[in-house]
Amino acid sequence: MTIAETTSPRVRGGRRGALRAGRALAVGAALLAGLTLSACRSASLDPVELGLSGFTATSAHQYPIHGIDVSKYQGTIDWATARRGGVSFAWLKATEGGDRVDSRFSENWQAAGRAGMPRGAYHFFYHCRPGIEQAAWFIRNVPKDPRALPPVIDVEWTPFSPTCTRRPPREELVREVTAMSDALQKHYGKKPILYVPIDVHRERLVGTFRGHDFWLRAVKDHPHNVYEDRDFRFWQYTATGSVPGVNGEVDRNAFAGTVQDWKKWLQAHSGG
Repeated sequence: MTIAETTSPRVRGGRRGALRAGRALAVGAALLAGLTLSACRSASLDPVELGLSGFTATSAHQYPIHGIDVSKYQGTIDWATARRGGVSFAWLKATEGGDRVDSRFSENWQAAGRAGMPRGAYHFFYHCRPGIEQAAWFIRNVPKDPRALPPVIDVEWTPFSPTCTRRPPREELVREVTAMSDALQKHYGKKPILYVPIDVHRERLVGTFRGHDFWLRAVKDHPHNVYEDRDFRFWQYTATGSVPGVNGEVDRNAFAGTVQDWKKWLQAHSGG
């Protein structure tokens, strides 16, 4: 996501130039943002058991299943090479708000599918539009594919947006995200995953959305050490990763579980 599009300092999945711009504007605030994963602890590898207490982000490789998230900023991706190179899943930027579509979404969706890559779509949430309208926009632009991963709702603050810098109160934010989530679940038959950075979680969402899987970002520590009362399913552990088939930097993510956990989760959520 670019600053012009989303005003998000982290600029998920391939929007490297925007990420660097956001970091400069935020004077390093992006380093405090955290995305983690929501998962049942019974299906997660415990950081204590792995000896990861106080570890750095490089220790994310203790988890065996890794993937990426991308947008137009990654350019053309060789999905077959990425899959052969160890990328086990991918989320593709699809939409944001109620009027923006990533210009490479359709290309990435089709090409990743042809390569047999487990892939899903994500939506960047806009705080100045009702959640139900954003759901309608996502549904309009993202195919209903039973093999796809669950949709993701990316909920971040947008302090650099030229159109919307609102930080709605907890009740409103929960209500609007719930409205979007419910509509997507009804249409796609899968409960959306919530991507939530540390500031939004800390300020609004502690204790909410107990029934959802979470995808969290933590680039300097394990999610369990920086997110209060929140399990995770996916962990975005770096924004400067590299993988075969992708030119330049790309967000890298780990699945919170074993190889067998991944196979069970994938079967349950995509039939894969």
